[in-house]
Amino acid sequence: MRIESARVIVTCPGRNFVTLKIFTDQGVYGIGDGTLNGRETAVVAYLEDHVIPCLIGMDPRRIEDIWQYLYRGAYWRRGPVTMRAIAAVDMALWDIKAKMAGMPLYQLLGGRSRDGVMVYGHANGSDIGETVEAVGHYIDMGYKAIRAQTGVPGIKDAYGVGRGKLYYEPADAALPSVTGWDTRKALNYVPKLFEELRKTYGFDHHLLHDGHHRYTPQEAANLGKMLEPYQLFWLEDCTPAENQEAFKLVRQHTVTPLAVGEIFNTIWDAKDLIQNQLIDYIRTTVVGAGGITHLRRIADLASLYQIRTGCHGATDLSPVTMGCALHFDTWVPNFGIQEYMRHTEETDEVFPHDYRFDKGELFVGETPGHGVDIDEELAAKYPYKPAYLPVARLEDGTMWNW
Repeated sequence: MRIESARVIVTCPGRNFVTLKIFTDQGVYGIGDGTLNGRETAVVAYLEDHVIPCLIGMDPRRIEDIWQYLYRGAYWRRGPVTMRAIAAVDMALWDIKAKMAGMPLYQLLGGRSRDGVMVYGHANGSDIGETVEAVGHYIDMGYKAIRAQTGVPGIKDAYGVGRGKLYYEPADAALPSVTGWDTRKALNYVPKLFEELRKTYGFDHHLLHDGHHRYTPQEAANLGKMLEPYQLFWLEDCTPAENQEAFKLVRQHTVTPLAVGEIFNTIWDAKDLIQNQLIDYIRTTVVGAGGITHLRRIADLASLYQIRTGCHGATDLSPVTMGCALHFDTWVPNFGIQEYMRHTEETDEVFPHDYRFDKGELFVGETPGHGVDIDEELAAKYPYKPAYLPVARLEDGTMWNW
């Protein structure tokens, strides 16, 4: 069996997605996701110019060897573009292998560890009142876990407060728009949100919050301490993680669970955080970390330290990644939770899939492979549209982390 050809499909049914389709000489094909929000064209170029030519003639069943070839064989390795391209190949190869076996992907990974996958949705509002109402809407939809974000008085376009209630999409312009930030205002306001949420809905539901890399370690520790009475499921991305040791300071001052990793590309980005038990959840994604092959290694390392998975699952990842993530979640022993931002109806039509939502959980189907396909004819009706994520500046104009 050999890889006969491969092609990249870029489509924008509401947002941009990069899909790799690999064909074999036996008529079996697989698809993978290489989407990188705002840098889609870089991944496309890397796939078309540097990856696909190397794949032709290879045995698609040799998933591990091909992964090592693409990673170790590239002297300039790691980084988001390279790892997304490798992830696209890896997902497609696992799809092919599972189809050949006539099994859903989770069976090849080792079978079920659970029946359903608990997911969390995104509730947001321009102020506390709107967010409290939005959380109630998610509870009514059956969610057991909800991430709550609120606008903060005096801050322009606070992170997490999107233009829609179900389809939050931050990439909003052909050039980056500018948002604002003020840490003191956020620290004075965010704990009030969770106080009101617990007063309104009690403690039966899991609540999460995303700091989105906005706080220094001391500020993050302060926020975590103030949120302790409200028993958060986690505080996400409380401080930038380039310096992994920064989490030591946070950990020393709060018992609020910590989650990080959606922008990580390899196990090396998380190694110290995991080995020193500075986090409780690792959020690395199938597409961000070079596919299922590499994400398994990260999860296995985390399991040694009782750290659980909480994979990123925003709409900047296509249903292909979501399908792969759910098969991974169904198998992985140290599962914690899965982020689930609903795609638009247009996206779901372009990427038909067999996973389904019910009572706060997602369930994978029994379709051989990862259960997600692409309607290329429909995809062609949604051409690529350049779209950047925003940037953030402090009130004095200083650039900050978005």
